[in-house]
Amino acid sequence: MAPYESDGSTTAGAAEERRAARGRKATRYAVPVAVIGVAAATIGLVPALADSGDPDLPDITAQQLLEKIAASDTERLSGTVRISTDLGLPDLGGLESGLLSGGPGSPSASGSGDGEDGGSAADPSTKLTELAAGSHTLRVAADGPDRQKVSLLQDGSEYSLIHDGKDVWGYDSASNEVYHSTVATGTGKEREKVPATPKDLTEEALKAVDDTTSVTVEGTAQVAGRDAYRLVVKPRQDGSTVGQITVSVDARTGTPLKFTLTPASGGAAVVDAGFTKVSFAKPDASTFDFTPPKGAKVTEADETAAELPEHGQKSPGAPAGDLDGLKVIGEGWTTIASFDTGGSGLPTADAGGGLGDFLGSFGDQVKGDFGTGTVFSTRLVNALITDDGKVYAGAVTKEALVKAANAAK
Repeated sequence: MAPYESDGSTTAGAAEERRAARGRKATRYAVPVAVIGVAAATIGLVPALADSGDPDLPDITAQQLLEKIAASDTERLSGTVRISTDLGLPDLGGLESGLLSGGPGSPSASGSGDGEDGGSAADPSTKLTELAAGSHTLRVAADGPDRQKVSLLQDGSEYSLIHDGKDVWGYDSASNEVYHSTVATGTGKEREKVPATPKDLTEEALKAVDDTTSVTVEGTAQVAGRDAYRLVVKPRQDGSTVGQITVSVDARTGTPLKFTLTPASGGAAVVDAGFTKVSFAKPDASTFDFTPPKGAKVTEADETAAELPEHGQKSPGAPAGDLDGLKVIGEGWTTIASFDTGGSGLPTADAGGGLGDFLGSFGDQVKGDFGTGTVFSTRLVNALITDDGKVYAGAVTKEALVKAANAAK
């Protein structure tokens, strides 16, 4: 099937959404970076590595496929998801896993996430960040907005996050710990949403679709035994580290079945996630039943919340500066976030016992009109920390960060 380029036309509702989006620069910053940010936290709810074949489907334009995704009303499904994430983080001898999962040495290790000092090994805020690295298998199920379940299968153990009405349960079988919180039921904005379908991540990515974006339909695929169209989203701007996002969309239901993000530098995907098995039948009601096992340690959310710093106080390890002063530079896929930590850059040898030299060894030293600094790079998101404590970050190249720092001088 030949590619079909979006002609830029949209429905009235979509056009209104674009206009509103242009007025929310902070939100626009979040869109390109949110592709990996959301992936880190909720990628377990997105679909499929296994695809095969090129089914013969009727031609469809990019605009028609976007509308099909928007009109999809899939609320019930179950299946198995395979996720691979490769940010290209430096090898820190296992330290990076701790930093991502909230284990010892991480900023969140004090007070939650490690099962000690009042925390819980079943806290989903840290447990699901394990999906930010490596390959994982999950079982997912959803039955409407108030019933979802995600189970992360591990070697000899399992972690489950269950949302059933007002109750949200996290259970870690390895430690026999349970984390419990409550949320408002219904569909109001105040309800804490537990993402449950591949559509969640795709919707975040599609918020970036505007004049800075190319959207095409590029052929077909078969994912988890279902025929799908391949929607390809690419930045039009130079300087973005995002190469393209490919979404395999179920031809019948409009439900995204596979999400793949490849970097501009080429090579393996940064995020490749999708269903290997999927059913759109209503899951059995017992799927969402949960009772804490006998002898399990149960932690209530309000117990850990009480241990957090009071409003206005900074948690341990927090930057000295005021992050409310976040600035947004540029637009679209090359948007950069900037803030001032209020201090110096990396720790010096005197202040950090060589920590600054250690951290600096994983970055590239750069100079410009702004002075000097260090750029830390992954395969998607890069960050420049200047020696006077300013930070510039985004899904952009090192050169784009230096240019932004020079312009802000």
